[in-house]
Amino acid sequence: MDNLTLRQLRYVDALARHGHFGRAAAACAVSQPALSVQVRDLETALGAALFERSPREVRLTAFGRDFTDRARDILQAVDELQDFTRAARDRPLARLRLGVIPTVAPYLLPRLVARLTAAHPGLDLALRETITPKLLAELLDGRLDAAVVALPVSEPALAELPLFTEDFVLVRPAPEANLPVPGPDGLATMRLLLLEEGHCFRDQALSFCRPGGAVPRDLLDGSSLATLVQMVGAGLGVTLIPEMAVPVETRSADVTVARFPAPAPARTIGLVWRRTNPLARQFAGLAASVRQAADAGA
Repeated sequence: MDNLTLRQLRYVDALARHGHFGRAAAACAVSQPALSVQVRDLETALGAALFERSPREVRLTAFGRDFTDRARDILQAVDELQDFTRAARDRPLARLRLGVIPTVAPYLLPRLVARLTAAHPGLDLALRETITPKLLAELLDGRLDAAVVALPVSEPALAELPLFTEDFVLVRPAPEANLPVPGPDGLATMRLLLLEEGHCFRDQALSFCRPGGAVPRDLLDGSSLATLVQMVGAGLGVTLIPEMAVPVETRSADVTVARFPAPAPARTIGLVWRRTNPLARQFAGLAASVRQAADAGA
């Protein structure tokens, strides 16, 4: 087999991830027929099917799973080789695949994108917003270059750089504006609105609201901070949100914001990347841009 190409490997990888020819083609910025032909040509050259095709979905065969695992190792090595070459020549970032957790992305990205594109003209910037476990998995398998998450992540293969620390604030219905700010014991007796399972912010908030391991009396889950704040405005309970979210999420809700006395609950936001990534030195500039974007919204 002497006609295997990197393009074919990237198309196979995309199809394996998306399970759909149309979505895979869109992710690769090619037409669906072009991607389909390249995948079929590769299967012919291999003499084995990589995918099981049905009208509604595409699944990897057993051979396809093993092949794709090895193909991803090759693609990651090629990407890192290109990054190594750019880093060795002290060239600015040409491509960046950046992940950001949902409790940071809406409030930081508008300012961050503007700074990155100004600092790196022509930068090929791909953004990914999802929960921390998924970002870390995508970092480790080479689908992301770096991610902005809450620290620590305690993953030996990843480097961590703290960027800034921010407090959590209490959001209550507007009629409660003059009530005393409850401490952890008081919060444990209230109906607490939190993000659904999987969000690190949920765990951070619960660690403050569960003194001695006590479970809050009543919990309601939401899919976003915006949903939580609107639920508070409707009188369904109280919630905690990070300070950077206050200007955006409370401007259209009938709520009041209270700050906890010291020591207030807080989180540290940082940048993480694979220790083997040759662009580690360039990430210092990325970290500076993230800090500037955060400071601009303070």
